[in-house]
Amino acid sequence: MRPELSDRQEKVLKLRAEGFSGPQIASALQIAIGTLSYHETVIVHRFNARNITHAVFLACRAGILDGRPQRHGDHAGYEAHIRRGEDPKLCPQCHTAERAYRNALRASRQQAA
Repeated sequence: MRPELSDRQEKVLKLRAEGFSGPQIASALQIAIGTLSYHETVIVHRFNARNITHAVFLACRAGILDGRPQRHGDHAGYEAHIRRGEDPKLCPQCHTAERAYRNALRASRQQAA
């Protein structure tokens, strides 16, 4: 599940994931601590998390913070199935999306050469 977050809320989430403290985040984003607290409350609520740390964990699990491209749907795709010990070929979306991804990657490498 990928909850809808504003740009500011995504920045707060990414900075928390990088280990910045509340005052550091507030200073970096030029917002008040109370505003930061509000954004974190919204983030926690949208992820149905217990606290902001749990929200960061859930965002990482959902593939929002890891920087890898989302190949389809609301989960991290082909590689996530492999990490869980599942066969990604059993997921039709993953199989099709992975094939398209690899073909596009191959085509871009051939153009670069």
